[in-house]
Order: sequence, then structure tokens, then C-alpha cells
Amino acid sequence: MPHSIPSKQIKTITSPINLALIGAPNCGKTATFNVLTGSKAKVANYSGVTVAKRTATMLGHSAVNIIDLPGTYSLKTTSLDEEVTRKVLFGQMADEPVPDGIIFIADATNLRMSLRMLLELKSLGLPIIVALNLSDVAESRGLVVNEAILSEELGVPFVKTIAIKRQGCEQLLTLANEFIEYINNKAQPIRFFNVNNIDSDTQAMYQKADDILSRAVIRSQSLPKWHERIDYFALHPIIGLIILLTILFVIFQAVYAWAEPLMEGIEWLVANLGSLLVEWLPEGILQSLIVNGIVAGVGSVVVFVPQIALLFLFLLILEDSGYLPRAAFLLDNLLAKVGLSGRSFIPLLSGFACTVPAVMSTRTIPNHKERFVAIAVLPMLTCSARLPIYALIIAAVIPNQTVLGIFNLQGMTLFVLYIAGICSAAFVSWLFKRFHSTESKAAAFPLLMELPTYRMPNIKHIASELWDKVSAFLMRAGTVIFALTVILWVLVTFPAAPIGTTDPAIDYSFAGMLGHFIEPIFAPIGFTWQMCIALIPGLAAREVVIAALGTVYAVGSVGDEAINQTLIPIIHAQWGLATAFSFLAFYVYAPMCLATLAVIRRETNSLQQTTAIASYLFILAYLMAWIVYRLTGQISGL
Repeated sequence: MPHSIPSKQIKTITSPINLALIGAPNCGKTATFNVLTGSKAKVANYSGVTVAKRTATMLGHSAVNIIDLPGTYSLKTTSLDEEVTRKVLFGQMADEPVPDGIIFIADATNLRMSLRMLLELKSLGLPIIVALNLSDVAESRGLVVNEAILSEELGVPFVKTIAIKRQGCEQLLTLANEFIEYINNKAQPIRFFNVNNIDSDTQAMYQKADDILSRAVIRSQSLPKWHERIDYFALHPIIGLIILLTILFVIFQAVYAWAEPLMEGIEWLVANLGSLLVEWLPEGILQSLIVNGIVAGVGSVVVFVPQIALLFLFLLILEDSGYLPRAAFLLDNLLAKVGLSGRSFIPLLSGFACTVPAVMSTRTIPNHKERFVAIAVLPMLTCSARLPIYALIIAAVIPNQTVLGIFNLQGMTLFVLYIAGICSAAFVSWLFKRFHSTESKAAAFPLLMELPTYRMPNIKHIASELWDKVSAFLMRAGTVIFALTVILWVLVTFPAAPIGTTDPAIDYSFAGMLGHFIEPIFAPIGFTWQMCIALIPGLAAREVVIAALGTVYAVGSVGDEAINQTLIPIIHAQWGLATAFSFLAFYVYAPMCLATLAVIRRETNSLQQTTAIASYLFILAYLMAWIVYRLTGQISGL
């Protein structure tokens, strides 16, 4: 293909055109995908975000598909996510045609590696255009690149882009239109199937890339001194670890302190909504369904939106600033001691948001045993769905007071729960390393990750991502939690209690009978039959546990007592400290939701491994809950 494309009006496309979006991790590939397609795929300032291909139609071209592939440094793959890219390009992916062309995203701040990859792609024989992304960052570092020389030397068109800004991709959009015309006018698209034709001489490619760069790069880049100073402290093996722990501690303190006024406002709205509905609706089944079922159930989950939003906000700021990959490097040696590596850090960190995408992101881990260990311990890291459970129990049994005049006791408790999950995951990983010898093979794949530059977080991007995450949670509350709450209300309402009984009606319901049936199993760890009922819908989604407790206690209360009560005073009055702590300990290790089990089954391709992971987590949850229940009972009884 010539290095320039004549600009003409695009003719009608007679058959679908598939364009593969290729680039190294963290080069702005997904951001470019969003610009080209109008999508809102996740974007972050660290590698490993895209772990599976995604496809969308190009804006203005209904017959043109843009395929966003996982980032890769080479066609000689080392991990499962890179294998996806290789298979699509080689026509080895089932039901996926060979792309008609490639849009290559080159990192302007790391041209040497980008050009080596481009030379490798050129051997495929497919038409290519190149977006020289992060050009603004490169220029800020003093790097001056002549894209005309690059285009002449490599025989493919180059354009400078700033993918996080739509106006920074106008030239790319124009070139893409011309690229589509070029492909559409070809009599027969070039298809490549001979994998053996790929040039495997990596050193020769680097030498050629260096030769091209010597003519195309006018001035070399240099990092600002403040950048180096920050890295000196952030990457220091001792100081850096202290900084990381301090950041996490401050985050959890802020989650409690800043969210409290908003949570109180939502609680007030939910309580008043329930009171109004009681006045408006006639007494009966409909009133019970809406007030005790829907409002009590869904409202008990929605109240924790401020805390979840704040947690996501802090994580997004850390992502966008460029700090997270530094944390990965910082923890690489530490993780190696427990049989993992820095490559596991991003999946493990993602587990604090949701375990499902975290399990999928383990595809970036090249070592099979290390990947399995990461999947096995991920459920112990506190996902956002467990945050409402933690927040509810902590608020019910831990006083809202300060320690040493500055630290919030409830926030400190939340921090301890997160640390407990992290330490437990590390211990289990060490056991796997001790008995399955994961270290030797994991060492064959050293951590190779580019450190992005520090940058001011993009407010617009963070706001968009935060809204997507919060709206997804609210959508979950309005769909899954709503449906399960209604089902649970039916179970706790029917059959009706016998006439003249003085016991709560819920004792005679299907849920009451089921709760009493399984109560002996959980009685040794202090669980009541109401808590046992809540565990069942919690299998579908962990945050549903709170909605279930809200429904159970609302329906189970005698008279109108529950209407003006929230879960916090009920738990405070009825559970006791030992039971509350046991419940918290159980959910630090409790088996994951059904969605997580499904994705583990898919990623491991083994029902046996999935069952083993779920089983050991349940046993560990039960054991730790039993220990905590007994110890707390003894200490509180002294």
C-alpha cells in the first residue's frame, strides 16, 4: 500500500470491512477505539485493561467494523490476552474473519518498541495506517518527531493523535475514511495465512527501528526532574510501600467520613418514602410488597451508593495519574515471595472493584500456575459488592468516634477488613507456592511493564467513568436486586401465619422454614435463621444480602415497628458483637457470586477447578467465622 492515500469521496461499501486496532498496552488504543466508534469502553493509565476483543461499527460507516484487540508487544505471544490478538490477525479465531486492514496505534513516547512491532505487522501483508498517539506528551518532554519521514521510510501513512481528546483525532478520522476507500476499491483484499513468514529476528528489527529513528527524531525526549523525584520516593522499596499503605488508609478514612452526610440523607429519604407509602396505600398485600419488599430491600442497598462512588473515584484518580503501574513494580518482589509477580497486581487491584473483570484480566499473566493462583485468591479481595455489607455491620456495632483525635474508628475497621483479605490472599498464594512450586516457572516471565508518565487526572474522563460505574450499580439495584427482593418478599410472606398466632408471620413462611432448616449448619458461627435466609439470595449478588436482611426484618417485625426502623439499630440490638464480627469474617472469605463462578468456569475451562476454588473458600469462610465468633465471645465475656 502506498504511504499516502488519495482523498476521494467514499463509494458505497459493497461488503463489510473489518479493521483491526493494534497497539502495545497502554498506548491509547481503547481511547482511539472510543473516538472511532463512539463507544465508552474502559480507559485507564495502565496496561492490561483490554483482555478480550471488542467490536463496534465505525461512526458514519455501518458496514465498517473496528476490532479492538488486546495490547501486545509482539506477534510472538506469551499470555492469553496476546494470543487473542495473534489468532484474529492470523485467521485462527473461530467465526472471526481475517482483518481487511490494520489501524496501528504507536506510542510516540516509546517509538523504538512501536516501530519494531510495526515492522513485524508489515510482514502480514495487510494495509496499515498509523496513529502516532500521545504526541502531546512526547512534545512536552522535548521529543520532536517528523511523521513525514516515518511515513516515507516505512511506506505507511502516519498521523499524530491525542486519543483522550476528540479534536486530537480529527486527522486520524480523515485518514481512516481514505483508508476505507482504499480497501473498498481493491479488487481482492490481501489475506495472510502463512504464519511462518513472520520475521523472527527481533534484534534486526530493533536495529532497523533505530536506523529509522535516527532520521525521524529531531530531538530526544527527557523526563522532567519532578517526575524523577516522585519516582524516587514512589518506587523506593520501603518509602514507596509506606506511601502505598498511607494512600489506601486515607482512602478508607475518606470513604467513611465524606460519605456519611450523603448516606444519612438517603436514609432519611428511604424512611420517609416508606412512611408516605404506608399512608397512601391501603393496608394489605400491595402495601407489604412495596413498603416491606421493594422499598426496604432496594433502599437498604442504594444507601451505600456514596461510599461506593467515593471508592471508585479514588481508584480512578490513581489510575489516571499513572501511579498504579508503579505500585505494581513496587510490589513485584513482595508478590514473588508468595508465588506471584507484578503482573498479578492489576488483576488483584481490579478485584477491589469487581471480581468478574478481575478474573478475566488474569489473561495477562503468562504463567499458567500463577494465573490459577491469582484466580483462586481474587475472591478474598474486597469487591465493591461487599462494601455495603461491611459498612452496614460496622455502622451497627462500631462506635462512630475518632481515635487519637484524627482517625475514624469505623474507617479503621474497614481498612482492617481490606487488609485481612489482602493478607489472607497472600498466605494462600504462599501455600500454593510452597506445595506446587509455582515460583520457578513464574520466574521465567519477568515483569515487563511500561511506566506511563505522571499526568493530571482528566476530570472529564474520570467523571464519565465514575458515572458509568455508579449507574451500573444503580442499574443492578433496579434489576437484579429488585427482582430478588420481590422473590424474597414472596418467600417471607407466604404461606400466611395461622389465625390467632402471636409469633411473627415470617416463622410460618417458606423462607422461615428454609432458614430454620439450615440454621443448625451455621449456628456454630453465631448465625441466626434470618441471616441464613439472607445468604441464599446473596449467591446471586453479594450486595443482595443487605436487601434480603432489610426484607426479612421488615416483614418479620410485629406490627408497624419496622416501618420507622433501619437495619442498623435492629442489628445493633439483636445480633451482638460476636455474631456481627463472625458475619464480617465470613464475608471476607465467602464464596463468590454466581457471575464470578461462571467466569472462573469459563477462564479455567475446568468444572473441577471451579468447584475446588468455591469449596476451599467456603471452608475457609466458615473456619475463620468460627474462630472470630469464639474469640470475640470469650473476650466480650471477660
